[in-house]
Amino acid sequence: MSARGGGLRRVEKEIVAEKAAALGRAGERLEQALAEGAELDARLAAASDPHERARLGPAYEQARARAASERLGLLIQREAIGLRHHRIVDQQFPEPPPLTGGPRGPGTTASGSASTAPTTLS
Repeated sequence: MSARGGGLRRVEKEIVAEKAAALGRAGERLEQALAEGAELDARLAAASDPHERARLGPAYEQARARAASERLGLLIQREAIGLRHHRIVDQQFPEPPPLTGGPRGPGTTASGSASTAPTTLS
């Protein structure tokens, strides 16, 4: 029984390790998507040319949609390992704001408010 039990424990450890690795990869993909969105948001806020802003707006919305998809992937991974409360995800990885129709100038975010936080994630 000890050889059989040892094999089972080894497989269980591998499964736990793979779940942890999958959770880590999901978090990294979300961080990357949020960083891309923040970079586009900063470029959009700094753009004064209407054509550049018209080009960056859809790119920002695409990055925002990707971040939402990656966030869902992270939540699914968390659920798979038994983590049911996601408040920490909301705090650690806030959702990028949607674009507004109002004017944007340097130092504003996608929501049109003044930027007070860094746009990159650590």
